[in-house]
Amino acid sequence: MKLENYVKRGAFYEAVVEDGSDIIFVVDYTGNIHYHNASVKETLGYRSKSLIGKNFFHFIKPETLEDFKRKFRLSQKRAYTEKIEFQFLCKDQSFRFLEFNAINLQHKTALEGLILDCRDITQRKRDENELVRLQKAKEQFLANISHEIRTPINGIAGMANLLGQGPSPEDRETYLNAIRHSAENLKVIINDILDLAAIESGKLRFERIAFNLKDLLPSLINTFTYQAKEKKLSLDYKIDEKLNKILLGDPVRLNQILINLISNAVKFTHNGSIQIRCNAEKEHRGTCWIRVEVSDTGVGIPEEKLNTIFESFSQADASVTRRYGGTGLGLTIVKQLVELQQGTIHVISKEHEGSTFMVTIPYGIGKVKDLAKTTQSTDKVLQDVKKSDLHVLLVEDNDINRLYAKSILKNWQCYIDVAENGLVAIEKIKNNFYDVVLMDVQMPVMDGYEATKAIRMMDHSSDVPIIALTANATVSDVEKCFAAGMNDYLPKPFTPEDLYHKLFDDLKIEPATKENIPVQVGTKKEVHYNLDYLRSVSGNNEEFIREMVTTFIQTVPSILEDMHQAIDTQEWNKLSRMAHQIKPSFTLMGLDALRSEIVFIEENSKLETNLQEVTRIGREFLKKCKIVIPELSKEALG
Repeated sequence: MKLENYVKRGAFYEAVVEDGSDIIFVVDYTGNIHYHNASVKETLGYRSKSLIGKNFFHFIKPETLEDFKRKFRLSQKRAYTEKIEFQFLCKDQSFRFLEFNAINLQHKTALEGLILDCRDITQRKRDENELVRLQKAKEQFLANISHEIRTPINGIAGMANLLGQGPSPEDRETYLNAIRHSAENLKVIINDILDLAAIESGKLRFERIAFNLKDLLPSLINTFTYQAKEKKLSLDYKIDEKLNKILLGDPVRLNQILINLISNAVKFTHNGSIQIRCNAEKEHRGTCWIRVEVSDTGVGIPEEKLNTIFESFSQADASVTRRYGGTGLGLTIVKQLVELQQGTIHVISKEHEGSTFMVTIPYGIGKVKDLAKTTQSTDKVLQDVKKSDLHVLLVEDNDINRLYAKSILKNWQCYIDVAENGLVAIEKIKNNFYDVVLMDVQMPVMDGYEATKAIRMMDHSSDVPIIALTANATVSDVEKCFAAGMNDYLPKPFTPEDLYHKLFDDLKIEPATKENIPVQVGTKKEVHYNLDYLRSVSGNNEEFIREMVTTFIQTVPSILEDMHQAIDTQEWNKLSRMAHQIKPSFTLMGLDALRSEIVFIEENSKLETNLQEVTRIGREFLKKCKIVIPELSKEALG
C-alpha cells in the first residue's frame, strides 16, 4: 500500500486530515512529502497540494537543520513522538515556529513513513521570549536598585564617620550637606518604588485642589537651574497666556510628572538646550486640556526601544543605567500618573539628536476663591497642629526612627508615649488613653500585626486609630495591615508633611476632650482575673467555681517555683514545659494578659530565641502571679 492511498481511506481522511485545524504532513523516512492537508494555506501560505513531491528538510531553518534531522531520525525508531519544535519556511519567506507529534506508520502498516501533526506555536514562542526579556529586565532592575541604594548609603556612612572625627566648622557643613544630598537621592529611589507599588495596588489618590501653572512651573524650573548651568545647558520655559487661570486637580502629581521628565532631559543632554512649553490645547464645558512638551537635544532613544521605555524596570539600554544611574521606573510612573488622570503621553525621538515628551491632561477650571480657600485651609490646619495636644503612642523598636518621629510630634505639641515592641504597647494601652497609635510593623517580641489584633479585642481601646509605620508597601503588606485591624498605613521613609497629611487630612484625628476620655484602668499595672468563662460552663455554679479556683491556687505556686528555678539556671526546655503545663489554667481563670506572656515564654524557651526577653518577661510574670494568687484566694474563701 502506498502512503498516498493510506491517507485517503474513509473516516480517517475526512475527520482527521482534511477537516482538522492542525497542519498534517505525511512524509517518508527520507523527508519527501507525500501528502499535506489544506491547513498549510492558512498558516504557511502554500496552496493545496503545492508541497507534494518536495522535501520537508528544504523548508527547515538552515542553522537548525542538523538538530532537526537528528530528532527526525529518532522519530523513525519510535511508535509515537511528541512535541518536536522546528521553524518552517513560509510562502512569504518568513519562518514560523511549529511543533509536531509524529505517528510512525511502520509500526502498524509496514510503510516507512511518518504522519506529522503540526501546530503553530509562533505566539507561544513570542510569549516565552517576552517572559525571558521581562525576567532579564527585572533582574537588571534589581541589580540597578542594589547599586543605586548602596551609593547614597555609602555616602551617608562615610560622611557620618568623618563628622565623628571633629572636623572644622566649614568641613562639618560640607559633610552635613553631603549627607542631606545622599539622603535625598535615597528617598527618590525608595519613593519611586513605593509610588509604583501604590499605583499597581490601586491605592494612589488624586487631590482636586486649586493651582495656577504660572506659579507652579517657575519654582520647579529653578530647582534644575544649577544642574543645567553646571552642564552649560540652556534651560527655558514658555507658558501660553491662556493658561493664566485657576485649574482644579492635583498639582503635586503634575509636579512629579514634570520633575521626572525634566530631570531625564538634564541627565541625558550633554550640550545644547532643554525647552518646556505649556499650552492650552482646548477648553470645553469647564475643562481645560493642558499640553506640556519637554524637548531636549540629548542622546535620544533608538527607534526599536521607543515601545519599551514606559515599561516597568526598563531603560532604553542596560548601559544607560550603568552610565546615568536611576531605577528605570521614572517613565513608568509618569505614564501611569498621566493615564490615571485621563491624560495621554507620547514621545518623539531620534538617536543622537534629542527627544520630545508630550503630555496632555484635562483639569477643571476653577475660580480665584478656590485658590484662596486652599490657602486659608492650609494656614488654619497648621495653626491647629501647633496646639494639637494629641496623645500619641509611638510603637517603634528602632532608636533613630523613634527619635525622628518623636521630634516631629514634639514640634506639634503632642503628648508622646513610646513602646519598643507590641507587648509593651499593649501594657501601655491597658493603663492609658491615646488619641492615636503609630505602630511599627516589624518588631521583636511581638510585631505590629499581633499587637493590633490584641488591641482590637480590648473593651476600652478597640476603636483607637492605629496607623502602620512600614517600610513594606507592597499590595500584600498593605492588605495585611488592614486585615490586622489597622486604620491606615504610612510608608517609610516619611516626611513631617506625610505624617501631618495622614493624621489630620486622611484620618482627621482630633484630641479628645477630658469629658470624652474613657476611664482607664489606672497608671498602676494591675493584674485582673475574669471568672466569666467558669460561670458560663458551670451554669453559674458557685461550688464548682470555688473548687476550680482552689485547685488553681493550690497547684500553680509549685509550678511557678519550678519556672523561677528554670530561669535562674537557664533550663529553657524545662521552662517551656512548665509554661505549657499552666497555660490552660490561666485561660480558665480569665487571666488573658498573663496568658499572652506565658505563650511568649513557652514558644521562645522552646526555640531558645529572644532569651534575654524571656528572662525579663518571665520574672515580671512571676511577680504578677504573686499578686493575682492572693486575689483568687479571696475569691475561693468568699
